[in-house]
Amino acid sequence: MTETGERRPLASRDTQWAKRIAQWLASRSIMPNQISQASMIAAALAGGSFCLAGFEIGWIRVVLLVLAAAFCQLRLLCNLFDGMVAVEGGKGASDGPFWNEFPDRIADIMILVGVGYGVGSPGLGWAAAAFAVLTAYVRELGRATGTPSDFSGPMAKQHRMATITAAAVLSILEPLWNGHNQVLQAGLWLIAIGAAFTALRRGRNIVRSLKAGR
Repeated sequence: MTETGERRPLASRDTQWAKRIAQWLASRSIMPNQISQASMIAAALAGGSFCLAGFEIGWIRVVLLVLAAAFCQLRLLCNLFDGMVAVEGGKGASDGPFWNEFPDRIADIMILVGVGYGVGSPGLGWAAAAFAVLTAYVRELGRATGTPSDFSGPMAKQHRMATITAAAVLSILEPLWNGHNQVLQAGLWLIAIGAAFTALRRGRNIVRSLKAGR
């Protein structure tokens, strides 16, 4: 199903825990742009952890993989709460649209490229990052042409983070079959291929919408 609209559809936005945390943040001197900027820090820590984990073994590798997965999820939480504090909390700023998009592109690059260098496939990491950025570009291109923002998958932002988080957790089990970095490498391939397909799908949706409007 194609998800369209000017705001990404998120079930977590309607949960009570998310609303309570957003209200708490909004009641403090915390601005949405600061939360968006914090997502880049979380992404940098995730990417660094992934990179270092690729060269470690044993419990150090396990700790780094757990940290990487946690920082990926923290990045998503920042993405959730910046919008909630801005919209539901009424603290949006004039430069909010920039900080709503720019940190996400930086975050995708830092995480996926970090994974690529960690598993010894920097080219694959850069490819996954490029296609991830392309999905957002096509979405914004659609909006610029007057069509609704298209957040469809199969490899939208939340899907990319779910994939790489799952790969990090599963990588902890690799010693059971004498593996090392294969799961993360497979995760990168899934993201690269899935993001490329997502960009093509969104592009097709834009063309269809434009033709239907003539």
